[in-house]
Amino acid sequence: MTFDGDFAPALVLNADFRPLSYFPLSLWSWQEAIKAVVSDRVQVLSEYDTVVRSPSQSMRLPSVIALRDYVPTVRRPAFTRFNVFLRDRFCCQYCGRRFPTQDLTFDHVMPRSRGGRTSWENVVTACQSCNLAKADHLPNRPGFRPWRMPEMPTTFELQEIGRSFPPHHLHKSWCDFLYWDTELED
Repeated sequence: MTFDGDFAPALVLNADFRPLSYFPLSLWSWQEAIKAVVSDRVQVLSEYDTVVRSPSQSMRLPSVIALRDYVPTVRRPAFTRFNVFLRDRFCCQYCGRRFPTQDLTFDHVMPRSRGGRTSWENVVTACQSCNLAKADHLPNRPGFRPWRMPEMPTTFELQEIGRSFPPHHLHKSWCDFLYWDTELED
């Protein structure tokens, strides 16, 4: 039997049993998870019903694994377009509306043409129409001051924000290890 690489992904937890990442959710393909189990780099916490076989052994596919060695989190998050969108919760900082990623840009609060730098402290998420309307105006002009002034988030803050955006599909075996901002069942 052959499997697609996206079939039965394993949720990857750090040695402290927290996900390595909430957004995107830390998942490994079933192949990567099997390699890690065989090399004893992880412990299996939960399994799927699906069994894979080799000529010498068979095993159930892991659905939740925890690293044996703790991987420290990076103190300073990477300055990327996606992390700026995540910091700003995918909302335009001028009109306040949430947009899909493909409809967002980032805007320099102090325009580059006026000496503004491309940094955590000067870039905000903007929708295309607000970005066009703002152009190279200064933030002291009415309507062009962001809802929240930009600052560099911590990795922990980005993880916490990411928790408020659960993926569309969560396998039931993952739920005991993920703490989304959703109401729990009775």
